[in-house]
Amino acid sequence: MAIYHFTAKVIKRSHGRSAVAAAAYRAGERLADEGRERTFDYSYKSEVIHSEIILPEPAPKWMQDRPKLWNAVEAREQRPDAQVAREIEFALPQELSQADAISLARNYVRAEFVERGMVADFNIHWEPDNPHAHVMLTMREITEDGSFGRKVREWNAVGLLREWRQHWADRANQRLHERGFDIRIDHRSYRDQGVEFEPTSHLGRAVDEMRQRGEYAERARELEEVRARNARKIEQRPELVLEHLTRRQSTFTRNEVAREIFRYIDDQERFRHLMGRIEASPELVLLAPEVKGRGDREIEEPARYTTREMLGIESRLAERALELTQERAHGVSEEKRERVLERHDYLSEERARRSGISPVNAPSRR
Repeated sequence: MAIYHFTAKVIKRSHGRSAVAAAAYRAGERLADEGRERTFDYSYKSEVIHSEIILPEPAPKWMQDRPKLWNAVEAREQRPDAQVAREIEFALPQELSQADAISLARNYVRAEFVERGMVADFNIHWEPDNPHAHVMLTMREITEDGSFGRKVREWNAVGLLREWRQHWADRANQRLHERGFDIRIDHRSYRDQGVEFEPTSHLGRAVDEMRQRGEYAERARELEEVRARNARKIEQRPELVLEHLTRRQSTFTRNEVAREIFRYIDDQERFRHLMGRIEASPELVLLAPEVKGRGDREIEEPARYTTREMLGIESRLAERALELTQERAHGVSEEKRERVLERHDYLSEERARRSGISPVNAPSRR
């Protein structure tokens, strides 16, 4: 099921990190860090299904050479605590094909980062149940002579990060809709969405890095505490699971309910008990019974459900849509029409005639 995950981080020397090492890992390649005289080899990473460097104008072609690019970035920074690159990571909808996900992510990266002047090292990792994109971005402008100039502070704005987060959700939801999927993701926090659950971190490969730094045990304990608190909330009110599902999609299957519960409860007895309570809930509505293939019929479809609240919302929307189709016109008062027309700089003679206003009295062209 599609999830929303979007993080932005800065790669800092003060944390012992190297842009070359980070690029090698993201691209699944073997790269030599000239400044540190070290080689980082991640060529064994089989989950990297796409890798490319996208250049803005006027970046020179040599910047598409990954080792040259990131060694040049490192060489440009003199401070021992320098910020060398920005990384954006976001989850890709599992429902899309690999080709579709690559196209969606590439168009997003071009529009949000490259068109602003950043060089984007764009890589997609297609892990089981966790397809995601890594985008490493340069932090300095490209000068007309093809070198790195000043750092662009505007790219650090919190408001810009909010735009990036929302724009990714908008693009992903549009593509899912175009492909016929009844599912959506939401860039807002659980609190802003009114969700009663506490968010849990999307760790992925970061678990290995946390173990290496000795941070995993503490972080794992914190995540288990959050998971336990969410589990208690579900046991107190199982309908929370249904509410959470219908925030992302209007209908769902029994397996999707089970998967949602399993995120928080893996004890077999507690799991069975909760499934039984949810299946007996008066909020659960069966929309379409299970269809099994038989004879010449090969199609099999699981039963689909929704909630009474969602059914009511969609029924009201359908009724309103029917009412609108039966309306022939929508009246506008003379006063409102005059106010709208006055906001225009000028009216052509034809537009003024159609509006019933004398062209003599129409506002003049500036």
